[in-house]
Amino acid sequence: MTFANGNGYTAEALEARYQHSFGRVAGYLPKNRSVVQAWLDELGRRVEEQRARDAIVRHNSVADLARLIDRDPVVRMYVSLMIEQAQQLCKSGVRDVSDLLDRLDTVVTTVPRYTDKVHFPMSALFVDMMFTPAGEAAFRNRDLNKALLGILREWCTHLDSPASREVLTTDQWLSQEARKELKLDDFEINFSLQYGGLASFNDFFHREVKPGERLIDKDPKAIVAPNDGKVVRVQRNVQRSDEFWVKGQRYSLHDMLDGSDLADTFIGGDVYQSFLSGGDYHRWHAPVGGTVLSARLVEGLMFTELESAGHDKDAGTQSQIYQAAVNTRGLVFIKSDTAGIVCVMPIGITEISSVTITVQPGQTLQKGDELGYFSYGGSSMCVVFQPGAVADFDVPDNTTGDMECGQWCAVNSKIAHTK
Repeated sequence: MTFANGNGYTAEALEARYQHSFGRVAGYLPKNRSVVQAWLDELGRRVEEQRARDAIVRHNSVADLARLIDRDPVVRMYVSLMIEQAQQLCKSGVRDVSDLLDRLDTVVTTVPRYTDKVHFPMSALFVDMMFTPAGEAAFRNRDLNKALLGILREWCTHLDSPASREVLTTDQWLSQEARKELKLDDFEINFSLQYGGLASFNDFFHREVKPGERLIDKDPKAIVAPNDGKVVRVQRNVQRSDEFWVKGQRYSLHDMLDGSDLADTFIGGDVYQSFLSGGDYHRWHAPVGGTVLSARLVEGLMFTELESAGHDKDAGTQSQIYQAAVNTRGLVFIKSDTAGIVCVMPIGITEISSVTITVQPGQTLQKGDELGYFSYGGSSMCVVFQPGAVADFDVPDNTTGDMECGQWCAVNSKIAHTK
C-alpha cells in the first residue's frame, strides 16, 4: 500500500502498528483489529440509515468542527488528506469530510455497553487516521484539537446525564462478568438498587472505592501511588529541557510543567509515570501530605502519538513520555514536609472527556486524600519530585517500554520512600 505522498505502509506494518498502539496495549481497543473494522462498518450502516430517514442531528460541537474545516484551508487539507490516506489502509472506512462529521454526530450520543467489543468510539474512529502522515500532522493542529475537545465535552455531558444510565444494568456494566473483571465489589455500587444507585455512566466510570479498600501505606517515609495503574517509567536526574519527541523516552520538565516558575526547582529530580487501563479506578490521590500550592488544568492534545521515521510500530507504546509534554493534563503542586514540593500530573489520552481537579490552593492534605478524577477516557499519571526528595523507588522501572510489562500498583500503595 502507498499513500498519495509516496510513503509506503504495508498491511503487515499496519497490523504491527495497531498492535503496539496505546489504545490496543492499554486495553481501550480490542486485540483483534478486525473487531474495530466490524464496529466501524456497523457505525457506517447506522449513519446511512439515519441519512435515509433524514435523521442526522448536527450537534453544536460537530457544527463548530464543520465551520473550522470550511474556513481554515490548512485544517481542511490535513483532514481531507488523512481520510484519503486512511482509505488506502481500509476502503470501508470514513469516505469524506461529510461522512466523518455524520459519524461524530452519532458518537456524541453513544453510550458504550459492556457487551460491545469497542468501548472507546473516537479511538476506533480515528485509529487508522492517526497512523497516516496527514493524520500525524492534523491531530497536532491546535485549532482542530480545540474543536475535537468541544466534541468530547459534549459527549461527556451526555455521559453525565441520567439518560446514560441505560447501560448500568445486570446484563451490561453491572453483570456478573463485569463485576468479576472490573472488581466492582471493591467500589461504592449498590447492586440491589436500579442502576446500582449511580447517577450516570460517568458516575460509574469514576466510581469511588469502599472504605477499607486501597488502604494507605502506614510507613511515614512512604510515598504512595496516586492512582491504580502499571508503571511506565521511573526516571532519575530529569532535565529542564530535553527531546521528548524522540524514542529514547526523555522527560522535559519545562514542557511537562507548562513553563511553571517552579520547573527549575525540579531539575535533577525524578519522575514516576504509570498508566490506567479502562477497568482501573479513575480517581487520583495525594502521594504525600502537605499544602496545595497551585492546581490548574493545561489544555493540550489528545489524539496524537510519538512520530518516528518509517512509522515505527512501537510509536504508540513509546508515546506516554511525549504525551506528558503535549497532552491535556492537570498540574497539582503540593508542598510536603517530607518530600519537598511534589507535582502530581494527571494526563488525558484519547477519549479524555474531563480532567477534574477537586482541590484548591491553600488546602491542607493528608497522604491519600483525593485530588480529582478522570471521566470517561484514556489516561496516564506522572509524579515529579525535586532532587534528593526520593531516597529510592520501591517499584521497578519498566525498562522494556512495553506497557504490558510494567508492575501494577494499587492507589495508596508504596512506590518510593524519603530519606
